[in-house]
Amino acid sequence: MEETIKKEKRCHFCVENLKDIDYKDANLLRRFINSYGKILPKKRTGTCAKHQRKLAASIKRARVMAILPFTNK
Repeated sequence: MEETIKKEKRCHFCVENLKDIDYKDANLLRRFINSYGKILPKKRTGTCAKHQRKLAASIKRARVMAILPFTNK
């Protein structure tokens, strides 16, 4: 059997040294939601737990402020 080498995922916010996640930055937040508008899990995106919680709060805040849609339909 062939062994596949998995690339270690790094937290985007830790690598870029971003202290806070701005809910008004729609282009950044769109990277972390799928085509249906659901928040992607940290296992898939590679974000750390602290930034995943901040990211989820920012996405929810952006939805309420109508910057991001709740669904794409």
